[in-house]
Amino acid sequence: MNVIVTDYAAVTALGSSLEELWQGLLLGKTAIQPVQRFPSSHYRSNFAACIEGLSPSGKGSMTHDLLNRLASQVKDVPPDATLITATTKAGIDNLEKLKRGTPSDRNDILLSSIPESVSSTFGLKDVGFNVSAACASSSIAVARAAALIRHERVDAVLVCCIDLVTEFVFSGFSSLGALSASPAMPFDKNRSGLSLGEGAAFILLMSEMRAQREGRPILGRITGWGISGDAFHLTAPARDGCGLIRAIRKALGISQIGMEEINAVCAHGTGTIHNDSMELAAFHSIFGARKPSVYSVKGAIGHTLGAAGGIEVALGVRSLSEGLIPPTVGLTSPEEAAEGMVSSHLQEFGGDYLLTTNSGFGGVNSALILKRGISA
Repeated sequence: MNVIVTDYAAVTALGSSLEELWQGLLLGKTAIQPVQRFPSSHYRSNFAACIEGLSPSGKGSMTHDLLNRLASQVKDVPPDATLITATTKAGIDNLEKLKRGTPSDRNDILLSSIPESVSSTFGLKDVGFNVSAACASSSIAVARAAALIRHERVDAVLVCCIDLVTEFVFSGFSSLGALSASPAMPFDKNRSGLSLGEGAAFILLMSEMRAQREGRPILGRITGWGISGDAFHLTAPARDGCGLIRAIRKALGISQIGMEEINAVCAHGTGTIHNDSMELAAFHSIFGARKPSVYSVKGAIGHTLGAAGGIEVALGVRSLSEGLIPPTVGLTSPEEAAEGMVSSHLQEFGGDYLLTTNSGFGGVNSALILKRGISA
């Protein structure tokens, strides 16, 4: 059973729509700026990619405003679609308000608040469930959705992912020493950490039979997926990329294609020393002497945590349809292992397949293989 991407949308600090985000990426723009939302002088960094004008609604979390911005772009969502959401911290901004004595809705702090809000916003019959698997949350949600459709459990799934930049999250990454004092520089030999970002994405997946029956566009396909846990360290990846390698090989197996058919890779590419070197080690292990075009969007929109994978799937589908690889913003001097793979320039690429990867705390890794939206 083929898994079809029939619609997508995104909101990030680089644009209020996927189109604005895409055009900003092609131009090499960045939304990483000094933080204005809360005092940051006593943290390791004062940079993040925050969405302009995002605000709480009364006692509610900023997630409601962000979700409404996302929903304004979407039409014709089937009410019988199964719902899978992804977030790491939900409305954690309400915990901050609660601790400071500001009126807040405690329910927004719970992860369960996200599927409830999404279901209500899009008029779904299904309340769904949330995936919280660190920074691989939404790519794992897409994998789960694709598996449900492939095995004919359901014929339509809405995946919605969302996460915020809050002082709670910012202070946590600062205490871990993970934040860069300057905007993130993915795969650069002088990189020193990540920059946080926030955003949301909407991806509607269907079986090919239902998509054709309803006359929906075939924007792209999810052909393979893999998930692994390397259990190496609480916050650091296995240095040799063994967990990511397993996830990629699993995705290739489900896709029933060889690594030579992958011509582009949307990497996790956070800009931290260990994540980027781990990914490059995994890519060299998988592709050998081949050097597919590899890129990261986190130097442009920051690390959007649980929303990262979903945003990157939407961008990957767009990249395939356009035959373009956006520049890796923040890259000036590629580290040795990235040379010939990662570029700060816009690139053209051919072929029908793109690999997108994500990794997170606890050693979780995910890999998705996307196919151009053409007839099988």
